[in-house]
Amino acid sequence: MLAATLLNPMLPTLKLTDTVGTALAWMDEYATPQLVVGEDGTYKGLVSENLLLDVIDDTVPLADIIRQHEDVYANEGQHVYELLRLANQYRLKVIPVIDGEGQLAGTILMNDLLENFAGVLGVQEIGAVLVLKIAERDYSLSELSRLIESNGTKIISSYYASAATYADPGDARLTLKLNRTDINPVIATLERYGYAIEEAHANDPVESIDQERFDMLLRYLAT
Repeated sequence: MLAATLLNPMLPTLKLTDTVGTALAWMDEYATPQLVVGEDGTYKGLVSENLLLDVIDDTVPLADIIRQHEDVYANEGQHVYELLRLANQYRLKVIPVIDGEGQLAGTILMNDLLENFAGVLGVQEIGAVLVLKIAERDYSLSELSRLIESNGTKIISSYYASAATYADPGDARLTLKLNRTDINPVIATLERYGYAIEEAHANDPVESIDQERFDMLLRYLAT
């Protein structure tokens, strides 16, 4: 899933001649606190609702307003994971996308990106979730897939958090979304081969750990 496929054709691009009032009206209409500014196909940065609300005269053109992240944008060929990293790093609510000619191709709305990311994770699929505590040196997704598939189960998606995230440098966490809810045979097999099961969730998919992580990501990006 690449940036070029996530562009929202309905989201307006502001011009430098547009006023603060126009920008705020569009932000309200499209329920986003940021919008992209472009001129003659060239990306000129982002304007933020917080900054615009501090402007007393809403007839002031955006050319006279501080614009943010003029050098922050995505390329059309960037993957959804790279887009999330960019959004997280700069706290973006919209992501400007530049084409191969250096021209503004359009804008990605964060809500659209997150909805598509949920599809990548398989959040809406019914199935169990396992969280394994695993040393980095022992991490082999191909080996885990073989063991899990030996029980007639497949991995829908996986999420790996490196040991650097945790206090113990020898530990990492691997979250696996499976395509079945009856995972007792899978757990027995993994434990027989020495894997430590830290969490197991076989309930409704809404209660699964990857939905929780997704909700946490939504809340984090919304702050």
